[in-house]
Amino acid sequence: MTVKERLHQLIEDLPEGQVTEAAERALLQLRGLADDPVLRALMNAPLDDEPETDQERALVAEGLADLERGDILSDEELRRELGL
Repeated sequence: MTVKERLHQLIEDLPEGQVTEAAERALLQLRGLADDPVLRALMNAPLDDEPETDQERALVAEGLADLERGDILSDEELRRELGL
């Protein structure tokens, strides 16, 4: 059985209520990969397997703390600040 045949069978085996718009969108995106070299490259790119540095962990923690405090800029505020 080919991969395509196995995918067809998986879809057929799903109860009707579980065939969702999200699944349809995912399949449509996969179909679009054939036409878009950038999307295809992103989908085939290897995972980032470099360990996170102490500096990166600190910066992520700082960003999450800002988010929890509500110390963020809206898109409009950022555009205004950048003069866009």
